[in-house]
Amino acid sequence: MSFTTRRRTLTALLATGALTLTLGACSSSGETSSTSASATAGSSSSAPMSGSDSSTASAAAMAGQPFGAACAAVPKDGAGSFSGMAMDPVATAASNNPLLSTLVTAVKQAGLVDTLNSAQNITVFAPTNDAFAKIPKADLDALLADKAKLTKVLTYHVAPERLAPNALTGTHKSLEGGDLTAAGAQPDFTVNGNSKVLCGNVQTANATVYIVDTVLMPTS
Repeated sequence: MSFTTRRRTLTALLATGALTLTLGACSSSGETSSTSASATAGSSSSAPMSGSDSSTASAAAMAGQPFGAACAAVPKDGAGSFSGMAMDPVATAASNNPLLSTLVTAVKQAGLVDTLNSAQNITVFAPTNDAFAKIPKADLDALLADKAKLTKVLTYHVAPERLAPNALTGTHKSLEGGDLTAAGAQPDFTVNGNSKVLCGNVQTANATVYIVDTVLMPTS
């Protein structure tokens, strides 16, 4: 074979090799793009929450809402609203609620603001202003002037655990030491037989509150 013939053969071989490498590179690039697209699609399909999961979450949130006719009297916004009270400990939250101003006065008279605010996971049965107004004025004035008796009455309104509506019915030991007995079912609960829950399951930073229409009196 002449030098010229060998040169032509070598050139042809080199050209064929270059073509093969080019085709291989194109094939590899196509596979990479396809794999990337598949991965992206897989990631997108698993990210969103399904409609069923979203509905379940919404139902769970609604189950924890306050209930009762008097809830409509709670301010819609601000510190005394449900969302505002949820940010504060219970004595502070009550002080921002216009339904509970007499209770707040009593709590201050008894020196229980810090005690209630620092307690953890309690339930408070909170008498409205109208509940205190059921007590004859002379008797109420005497109660507010007697710190020991007032402390006994107010701590009787507190249970040392958070009671959700589905756990409210039954007998619960109060901080005063006596028993509180709740009966009924949401939204119609009573406490000790004659005090009606007007607005229940109100959340504060450290307590669950049930606003009641009658002041609860310990038996001893």
